[in-house]
This record gives sequence, structure tokens and C-alpha cells, in this order.
Amino acid sequence: MLIDIEDGVATVTLNCPEVRNAVSLEMNRELDAAFDRLEADESVGAVVLTGAPPAFSAGANLDDLLAANDPTSLAAIYAGFLRVAHTPLPTVAAVNGAAVGAGMNFALACDVILAGSQAAFESRFLQIAIHPGGGHTWRLRAVCDRQTAMAMVVFGERIDGPRAAEIGLAWKCVDDDALLDEARRMAHRPARVPRELTKAMKQTILDMGAVTDSAAAVAREVGPQAWSMGQPEFKERVAALKEAISTSSSSSRPPAPAPALPTPLQ
Repeated sequence: MLIDIEDGVATVTLNCPEVRNAVSLEMNRELDAAFDRLEADESVGAVVLTGAPPAFSAGANLDDLLAANDPTSLAAIYAGFLRVAHTPLPTVAAVNGAAVGAGMNFALACDVILAGSQAAFESRFLQIAIHPGGGHTWRLRAVCDRQTAMAMVVFGERIDGPRAAEIGLAWKCVDDDALLDEARRMAHRPARVPRELTKAMKQTILDMGAVTDSAAAVAREVGPQAWSMGQPEFKERVAALKEAISTSSSSSRPPAPAPALPTPLQ
């Protein structure tokens, strides 16, 4: 596991390229420790998750999978991506290659998915005759739709980066060379505001999945919105915005006309 922290953004790289970053129990333990560290570090405001080339993550370690013969041991296989899914920090998946099975779960665990031009998303549970696990179908339906979930899970369709962006599986598809820069650019925005605000925003969006009407939605937002308005950061940024608007208005105002010259006496 590689961790690089710069300007409030932590880039976490799954780093087992010799096995295409397959999800192992050891990787899951490292991820758990990594996110404990990042959540405790107040300087970190967002996380980018990627894989060491040539893959994002090629799925579960097959030996671990074969040995998992009960719900408890199966849960251990999914512990790593669930740790990512449950972090209060904003997360961006920079999918730079194949994201397969349990590896695709790592991408689905993030708040936003960016796909490189060589990215590939494949459920692949069908191909090895195993039922999806770890909330795979629920997360896939949450970001896409029923038809996409059916096509990928039941019919085994493989989706490339451009197609992922078309169907909403990825926020956008960018050139591989620009992928990490774009992911970090997005992550810098939430990293530059107070962590408690982005945590509250993220939790509200997650909670809205259970809200079914407008009144309940308004009620869910009013408390944290009122709290945010009482924070010094809100007051400081509004004051700065008002000052910028005032300065801009003054500079764009036409100059006052020159005073008229006295008319010569005839």
C-alpha cells in the first residue's frame, strides 16, 4: 500500500502489481490501518484511490476465496472495500485499468469514479459461478440502474471507460495520462473546506436514499445547513465574496463625466 499526502489530498495506491492488485486479506488489513491513519490526520480532507499499473484491481485472491467457506470468512474478503465505503472522508476512485469482481467493489465503494481510457469494469461473478457479495449489486444499482446491473452481473457484460461514463458508472472518462491529475483536482475542492462540513454533506447524501418526499428532504437538510451557517468559515467566505462583488462592481462602473468647462464670455 502506498500513501502520498499533498495539499490535503491523500492518494492511496493498491500496490501489488505482480498480481494485478488482487484483493487479499493482507491488503484489507493494510487498507484498514491506512484509513485509520488518514481519518486521524486533520490535514487530510479527501482521498484518491487507485491501483499500481497495469490494473486497478483484478478481483479477490482466489486462494482466499476458496478458503472462505462461511459468512465470517467471506466478510473478511470484503472488509477492505467496506472500510473505504464507510469512511467519512470524500473519496475518488481513479480507475486506471481493470476493475474486476471484488476489485470493482473498490471503485463502487468510492463517492466518485473517474475512468481512464484503458479502464475496464467487469463484475465477473457469473464467469466463476459465484453469487455477488459485499453489496455489489446494491452499489451497482445505486450508481446506475437495473438494466446495467442485469447486463453486467447476470449477462456478464464488460464495460470500458468511455461506456462507463455514458451509463453513469463513472463520472467521466479521461486520458490515462491525465487520470490522477484530474482525480486530485476534484479531491482538492472538498479538501479545502472544513472536514466536518464535507462529512455532514456526504452523510446527508447517503441518508437521502431512504427519503421519499420533499418535506422529509427539507427537514433532513435544515439542521446541518443551520449548523454550517453558524461556523466561522461560512461567515468569512461570505464576507470575502461580498467584498469581491463590491470591488468588481466599483471597477466596472463607468467613470464620472468630466466637469463642464466654463463658457467663454462673448
